[in-house]
Amino acid sequence: MQKYVCVVCGYIYDPEQGDPDNGVVPGTSFENIPEDWVCPLCGVGKDQFEISE
Repeated sequence: MQKYVCVVCGYIYDPEQGDPDNGVVPGTSFENIPEDWVCPLCGVGKDQFEISE
């Protein structure tokens, strides 16, 4: 699965790890994260993430 990086702070969302502290279980693809999820480091929305190279 593709990793995504926050363009504001550099946080990398790794689908294999998910974001369990914020209700996203490991194995959840970025596309399947709830729309109201925000970056756990800086608080911006999903629209501020890009596919990690």
